[in-house]
Amino acid sequence: MSDAMRKLARRPVSILRGFLDSEAAGGLILMATAAVALVIANSPLAPTYFAALGVYVGPLNVSHWINDGLMAVFFLLVGLEIKREMLDGQLASWSNRALPGIAAAGGMVVPALIFLAFNAGSAETSRGWAIPTATDIAFALGVMSLLGPRVPAALKVFLAALAIIDDLGAVVIIALFYSGALSLFDLACAAVALTVLVGMNRFGVSRLWPFLLIGAVLWFFVLRSGVHATIAGVLLALTIPLRPAPAAPDDMAHSLLHQLEHALHKPVAFLVVPIFGFANAGVSFAGLGADAITQPLTLGVALGLLLGKLIGVFGASALAIRFGIATLPFRANWTHMVGVSLLCGIGFTMSLFIGLLAFADYPAQQAGVKIGILIGSGLAGVLGWLVLRLAPAPREVRAA
Repeated sequence: MSDAMRKLARRPVSILRGFLDSEAAGGLILMATAAVALVIANSPLAPTYFAALGVYVGPLNVSHWINDGLMAVFFLLVGLEIKREMLDGQLASWSNRALPGIAAAGGMVVPALIFLAFNAGSAETSRGWAIPTATDIAFALGVMSLLGPRVPAALKVFLAALAIIDDLGAVVIIALFYSGALSLFDLACAAVALTVLVGMNRFGVSRLWPFLLIGAVLWFFVLRSGVHATIAGVLLALTIPLRPAPAAPDDMAHSLLHQLEHALHKPVAFLVVPIFGFANAGVSFAGLGADAITQPLTLGVALGLLLGKLIGVFGASALAIRFGIATLPFRANWTHMVGVSLLCGIGFTMSLFIGLLAFADYPAQQAGVKIGILIGSGLAGVLGWLVLRLAPAPREVRAA
């Protein structure tokens, strides 16, 4: 075996490709916790549920600790995955980025336009334009996992890569459009902490705990600065070194980034995201009539996810393939692309998160957002599963 082949053999598989099954299992658990939250929010336990989320633990209540603290860990993992895939994974070359990148762009622009078509006349609700632009990778992969080998492996990789780029877009949107009044002093302190982290990377610090310690300081000052605290998780991720240990210069599996990514993957998939879903999916339907579904805000979110993602992802992919910029994923056909485009309309976790930021001071609007997300994501998941279930199976499955 040549030296080049040995290096390739030692190159680790990306967390998103190597642990697709675990990611899918996390999505299934998220579905269950969201369903439990809905049941509790519409049961005699509802007052206890909502009161518990408002209990203060130190400077923040339970809801804020989940949304600003635990979700910072989620965004840390998102940042690690983005960096890993961009530098050493499926998105490391422009040719590999082309189809998921173009599809992700279409899947963000069209849902936003559909939302604004329903809400452009209202300054109060139009600020939620970014809610249907997100894709929940855990939920989408969870639905796809139910189909087993009927779905081409390359289609799963395409969905994972698209969702990563989608997450990157969501991070930028949150940083630019959903930050509050800024504190220059805290921003300066956060900048100092970030500079220290970059310096630690450049000077070859080989242990994780100094990065995590300074990362906690960074989170504290970002929380106080007016920029949403979860951005600290992404900034920390970008400073974690992706280089092999000196003792094994060709073994990327022992880089600090891989160590942290693997350490966080299961806690995030099986604990952090389900807790977030449980705390935020609960919406009470008490006092809501049928007209609640027909409100512009609810329709904009639901149709943005269901139709916007389908039109945006499939349309952008079709144009890219038609003009020779990209090719269909291996063994996939156009029916598969329709199905995966529908699954991209499952925006649950990130859509809920953006909705909470967009309407932080408007509980009534939050209820409409949650209903729209549940309807749009639910229909997208069911229809996406149905289309993929009826699609012609890959040749290796038909021959089995």
